[in-house]
Formats: sequence, structure tokens, C-alpha cells
Amino acid sequence: MTIAVTGATGYLGSHMVLALYDRGENVLALDTKGVMPPWLMGRVPFAVVASPDPDAWCRQFAEHQVDSIIHFVGSGTVPASLIDPLSEYSDTLVSTLTMLRAATRAKVSRLVFSSTASVYGVPDRMPIREETPLSAIAPNGAAMAMGERIVEDVCRPAAISTAVLRYFNVAGADPKLRAGEGGRPRHLIKAAAQIATGILDEPLKIYGDDYDTPDGTPIRDYIHVSDMADAHAAALDYLVRGGDSITLNCGYGEGVSVYEVIEAVGRVTGKTLPTTVAPRRPGDPPQLIADNAAIRTKLGWSPRYDDIDLIVRTAIDWEDQSRAAA
Repeated sequence: MTIAVTGATGYLGSHMVLALYDRGENVLALDTKGVMPPWLMGRVPFAVVASPDPDAWCRQFAEHQVDSIIHFVGSGTVPASLIDPLSEYSDTLVSTLTMLRAATRAKVSRLVFSSTASVYGVPDRMPIREETPLSAIAPNGAAMAMGERIVEDVCRPAAISTAVLRYFNVAGADPKLRAGEGGRPRHLIKAAAQIATGILDEPLKIYGDDYDTPDGTPIRDYIHVSDMADAHAAALDYLVRGGDSITLNCGYGEGVSVYEVIEAVGRVTGKTLPTTVAPRRPGDPPQLIADNAAIRTKLGWSPRYDDIDLIVRTAIDWEDQSRAAA
């Protein structure tokens, strides 16, 4: 069995490739741009394929005898999708349609589609269960919800078994520092880590401290990126065992506020993180916390890094290593 990971040069995709490599799986890394983390170069086959070219994708699937795909798409952030919604819809939907055209031609058997909790919008109930109606309030979530529908409509008649995983707030880095999140910050913990390590010389912006939460700041379910990858691998294992198509939340079921993340940075570094309060951002719900009973029960998934201090520590260690290598 060969497993293709799409979006393999990105933050989530690269950690997925690492998880599968560590398990000894045959992996094909695919993306429409970018390069793999240096540690992975030469260890797994990697190809750049054009986003709207299903023939190129199909050739890769056939050449490497791919029978399973784990698909990562989109910017992964609500703010980026609000700034450039056309790019968000294009990145998510064009690549998904292209992948599915190639997968059906290559007669792929299984697909794990990495979605997002942003599909829920601002739900009435917390923690969020999988049957909660989808009501995205930003293009990021709306595009992923469309992607989920497309996957369902295409894969059912094509006899491709599917697992859709709606991940919550992914953060941290590979504990062995073989991969991490590159570029400028797109999430709170990445920004906090770069400020704590001196890469960014500015205070951490707290976007709103007047939410209806215990300390006034938004609450999120932060999941370590390696646990996210393990959950996707467990979903593929479930499909290989003959499991029916399924949709699951991917989170810890615990909420951590912005101020609690800042406190964690202080515990890890022994220093006070400079902060400033900014206006609320559009598209930010007060809380997003997963009801993760289904993923634990149906997949037997158990997280290894369920500790906010550990998540913060790996993020900071990655930034330290990246600065030293620059």
C-alpha cells in the first residue's frame, strides 16, 4: 500500500508525512508548490504537480501504486480567508476537485480528508459534536464545508471509503524538531513563540478581551500537530480495516484561552510576554471546543501531547532552531 499525502510541504502535511514515515509506510508526498523539510528530503518520494492538472496527479498515483490518500488543502486560517476569499475557495476547491478526478481514474480505495472546525461557525452547544449543523462564518470554513460535500458526492458512487477529520487549533512542532511551522505567524502560539524567541520584536496582539468567556479572551481547543497527524493515520487504519465512511472531530475536548496560552509561555520561558489588546477580528467565535468522544471510541485514538506547556515548548524550540539555522 502506498499512501499519498497532498499538501505535503505545508505545516500539517509535512507532519503527516513524518508520522507515516515513522510507521514505516510507503509514502508519496505531493504538493502544488514548495519544498519538503530538509530532514525529509531523500527519505520519501516527492513531486510538485499542477493544481488544475488531474492527468499529472493520476500519473503520480499510478506510478507509485497509490491506494490511499490523505488530503490537506487551504490556508488553514480564518483571517487569511477573510482577506483573500477568492484564493481560499480556489486553493481548497480546485485542488480537491483535481485530486478527486485523479483518484477516481486511478481507482484509489480510501481517502482521509482533512477539514476544519471552522465549518461549524458559532455553534449553540459546547463542546461541539459532529452532528452540529454546519454554519461557517468565514470563507475558510465555508470552503471546507463545500469540500466535504464534494468528497461525499464523488466518493460514494466511486466506492472510495472516506474519513473526514475536522481538526481544531493545531499548534506546536515535531518533538524531534524535524519539521515545524514556517513563515510568519498565522496562529496565536506561533506568534507567541516568535516573540518569546526574539524573532519578532513586538507585543503579542490579543484580539478582543471582552468575549463572554471567564477571562474575556477567546477559548480554543489546541491540539499538537503530531497528535493531529496520528489521528489522521488512525482514521486511515480504520478505513483499511473496512470501516464505513465517517466524519470525526479532531481535538482534545479541552479549552484554553488566549491569556492561558500567554501564561503557558511564561511558565516555559520564565519570562513575561509583552502583550497589547487589539479590537476583535471578524470571524472569531468566543469558543471552539471539540466533543472528541467519537474519535476516541471509533478510532481508538489517544493523544500523546495533550499538554499546553508541551505544545508551547515544541513551538518555541522550533523557532530557536530556525533562528540558529538562518
